[in-house]
Amino acid sequence: MSKIRNEKGFTLIELLIVIAIIGILAAIAIPQFNQYKARAYDSDVKSNIHNIYLACKAYWADSGSAGVCTQATALLTTYGYIQSAAVSIDVSADETTWTGTGINMNNTAKVFTVNSLGAISG
Repeated sequence: MSKIRNEKGFTLIELLIVIAIIGILAAIAIPQFNQYKARAYDSDVKSNIHNIYLACKAYWADSGSAGVCTQATALLTTYGYIQSAAVSIDVSADETTWTGTGINMNNTAKVFTVNSLGAISG
């Protein structure tokens, strides 16, 4: 007496094909993801140096353009600058000679600068 069994499931070949497709998609997606992360780090630095520039402009509007705007000055609650944790900023000088530089500690390959006119380069 032979029983006919109705077996259901995936074959080994089908499972291997699915794993291969997932591997190919991962090989394409991971490098793109790393590029997206690097651009996000760069945008964070640009945003921070632009915001500290605006805080310094507010400081100079209050106290005159001869005053030296530093990072500590911009961090005062009066001027509203809040720095991101992973960003390192260095600024100083009066309104006409002011410059700022910034890097992201997670991606230190790029250094961005902002001049006294607010133009960001890097």
